[in-house]
Amino acid sequence: MNWYEKLNQYFPVEEMKSKEHMDTLLKEKGNVYHKDEGPYHVLMYAEFPTFSFVDYLFVSKESRGMGLGKKTLQMLKDKNKPIILEVEPVNYEDTDTEKRLRFYAREGFQHAASIGYCRRSLATGEENSMEILYWAPNNESEEEIFEAMKKMYEDIHTYKDEHFYGESYEPTSKVLSFNKEEKENVLDPFNSTTAK
Repeated sequence: MNWYEKLNQYFPVEEMKSKEHMDTLLKEKGNVYHKDEGPYHVLMYAEFPTFSFVDYLFVSKESRGMGLGKKTLQMLKDKNKPIILEVEPVNYEDTDTEKRLRFYAREGFQHAASIGYCRRSLATGEENSMEILYWAPNNESEEEIFEAMKKMYEDIHTYKDEHFYGESYEPTSKVLSFNKEEKENVLDPFNSTTAK
């Protein structure tokens, strides 16, 4: 099974980029968009001068518990800049969502509770809300994370979108919002000591 098939089997259709889109990012944005792949994992990420963005992280079930996810993230942490990623809110019918949040909480990620992120899937036409998690080695603020997300959305997610999907994703201003009133922290249930 190739790297794209692994991702495609694991991630919901509304979150997946087409293979053509990802191949083009690797080719035309190869200075920013990267693939790190091994027999049991696939990491697709974008590295900008001031932050990294995890587009997809897949670790096969056979290798879970072997520290592969931790090791893969450590490669990005060693760059000593914020790491940003999108996660689905907890769905108690899908235990993977809970495991994923527990893993990122253990890895020191925070929930960007003031950032709203909802985009219409070009695959399904449905609104898809995601939560933003970030790792901030230098105490970067949620405002900085918000600015980084806008750059990533414009440079990666919407890159040549009309060419690949026949239509464009919604503009950044409609998809991303910064709210003074924070939402409930999705990582709270997984942090052993929740500081308020």
